[in-house]
Amino acid sequence: MANNSKPQPEKPLNQAVIDWRLDGDPAIRWQTMRDLVGSSADAVAAERARVSTEGVGAQLLALQEPDGSWSGTAFNHGWDSTMHILSLLRELGLDPMSPEAQNATARVREGVTWRGWDWNGTWRGMDFEGTPFFAGEVEPCINGQVAASGAYFRQDVTRIIDRLLGEQLADGGWNCEAENRSIRSSFNTTICVLEGLLEYELAGGGDTIVREARLRGQEYLLERQLFLRQSTGEVVNPAWLRFSFPNWWHYDVLRGLDYLRKAQIMPDKRLQKAVDLVRSKRRRDGRWLLEHQHEGRMLIEVNEGVGQPSRWITLKALRILDWISSQ
Repeated sequence: MANNSKPQPEKPLNQAVIDWRLDGDPAIRWQTMRDLVGSSADAVAAERARVSTEGVGAQLLALQEPDGSWSGTAFNHGWDSTMHILSLLRELGLDPMSPEAQNATARVREGVTWRGWDWNGTWRGMDFEGTPFFAGEVEPCINGQVAASGAYFRQDVTRIIDRLLGEQLADGGWNCEAENRSIRSSFNTTICVLEGLLEYELAGGGDTIVREARLRGQEYLLERQLFLRQSTGEVVNPAWLRFSFPNWWHYDVLRGLDYLRKAQIMPDKRLQKAVDLVRSKRRRDGRWLLEHQHEGRMLIEVNEGVGQPSRWITLKALRILDWISSQ
């Protein structure tokens, strides 16, 4: 860390933990092989290719409706809409260049719209066909998630990115309540937008303006040590201390750290308390629990159950700690 002391090395991975992770879904196996085991690029690619034909990834792809949507809609308040499924497929690491991913996203692009919204962001009623899915709608938390999956799957999300850049608040973040005159950013909205901007950059769509906006946004999180009030140092929301997967639009400390890892920032002392929280939750057997699951209908269950050791939480925690130790 940036406190001028060398980070403490992490405990060696328990072979039982490795075997447990490699015994999971292909989406877990390929990311474990890449991030934690150090398998060859060919072996990782071969395992990643199985996400589209086996396990959760294949099951989700098979549930796409004839009109290109999932559950018949671009978005809903459950977790089974087109937006949510594409977000989950991104988390699974479905290869965006695979024929299955290309076919699925083409069907979304050609068939799914944000019913009711016109190109000016005006609500016209549900009888109005609406804007294409990858053009987005009006809420930055939703648009951030669409931008993340759209950019990841190599779709044109330029319109969303331009809109998000114009909605950044003075403190560096974003808030869906800005249209109601809120001038303070939201952790929940900000992390959704940051992930969208980062995926856009990683897909080759970024420029200086996008990068500068993203860096200002991540400073909003860093200035608050990822979960503390800047004014008092108190925890903003105790719910953020419980680790979940999938997160959907919800923020938690693990999600904030995993974004910063993927963005490859240079860790500094502002991350210490967040990293200590992750370390404190490691069980003696080297695993982390799924502490919370957000309510809502999912098409396919991806977790072992709340209160149980979680392959997904363990993956995120281990690669965060490896990233911290490597700096």
